Amino acid sequence: MDSTLLKTGKFYRGARPDEASPEDRTRLVNEYGIRTIIDLRTKTEHIEQARKRDVKIQSSAAVPQTNDEVAEPLKIPGITYHEINFNGSAFSRMLISKLSWTEFGKLVGLMVLGYRLEAIKVLSPLMREEGLVGLAIDSLDVCGYEVCQVFTVLVEPSNWPIMIHCTQGKDRTGLTVMLVLFLLGASIEAVEKDYLLSEPELLPEKEERLKEIQSIGLTEHFAGCPTDLVP
Repeated sequence: MDSTLLKTGKFYRGARPDEASPEDRTRLVNEYGIRTIIDLRTKTEHIEQARKRDVKIQSSAAVPQTNDEVAEPLKIPGITYHEINFNGSAFSRMLISKLSWTEFGKLVGLMVLGYRLEAIKVLSPLMREEGLVGLAIDSLDVCGYEVCQVFTVLVEPSNWPIMIHCTQGKDRTGLTVMLVLFLLGASIEAVEKDYLLSEPELLPEKEERLKEIQSIGLTEHFAGCPTDLVP
């Protein structure tokens, strides 16, 4: 990437930093100087990550908790967080609108009872049908509010250096970074090259990611970086 477009050491993208070692979490603050993290994950993802860290947390949708509250146990001290559920209410409504009434009732019941992963499986056939490219297009169509939230953080100089991430760091994060790079005037070739860097970098944890992906009814395709995602 041409350093005249984006200065080195200002903008980072990655997967969930809460999976990093204590040493690497410290490095993000002391070595890389990260001031701000934009976390694009859903409440369900935060709950599952908190459970991995043995944090007792309510998973029922009937319990009033904000995304920020369930993400709190995952945060790195010394960094300001912005919890922005990139595929938030508008995206969810778009998917839910395609369900039958029976499927919708099942989804609501599972969420209220705290079976969030099982609830996502109700939506997974729709996501499999769309594929990563289709879901990216849908996101651009309906997630304008969330994109605006991200850029509201990005335009404030005091927030830099910034790290942006989701779970895998290639789909919601990759799409957001594409928007940034295109706005800066980067070529399609440069944006595509940056996006495709994710696939080899994620290989060491592919087996674990596949288990997570399959647990919500998705396929191995969702662990990769489709070469036709960048327009």
